[in-house]
Amino acid sequence: MSTTEQESSVVAQAGQQVHEKAGELKTQAGEKLREQVDERSTQAGEQVGAVSQALRSSSEQLRNEGHEAPAKLIDGAAERVDRLGSYLRDSNSNRILADAEGWARSRPWLAAAAGALFGLAASRFLKASSSRRYGQLPTNNGSGAPRELTTGTSPGAM
Repeated sequence: MSTTEQESSVVAQAGQQVHEKAGELKTQAGEKLREQVDERSTQAGEQVGAVSQALRSSSEQLRNEGHEAPAKLIDGAAERVDRLGSYLRDSNSNRILADAEGWARSRPWLAAAAGALFGLAASRFLKASSSRRYGQLPTNNGSGAPRELTTGTSPGAM
């Protein structure tokens, strides 16, 4: 076997190892994502269930005060919120992701608009938090004293 053939063999083996490792990492990342979705959806379902209970309490209080129409509206909202909570608690990550994918495919423009709104909100959040972080950066000149801002005028010009 020539040196060139040996080098080609080594490169091919390395490429195959990289491909296999990438596949393993992809599988691990997918499993981790599914675990996180399962855990977070269960937590969200429990929180949504608590909101449903609060709505039912409010409805009962309104009903006791003689406000039947608003109580019925709140009962309807509580029922929908309760169904959402049950869905989040009882569904696994595969079902949630499949349902989200199906929803996005059936309403592509709405999904794109939701994505754009999410991106806009995220950018505003990052901008606001970065300005706060920028204000917290050390602004000294090495002496421990804060750095003075220059305005283009000399101190004696006033």
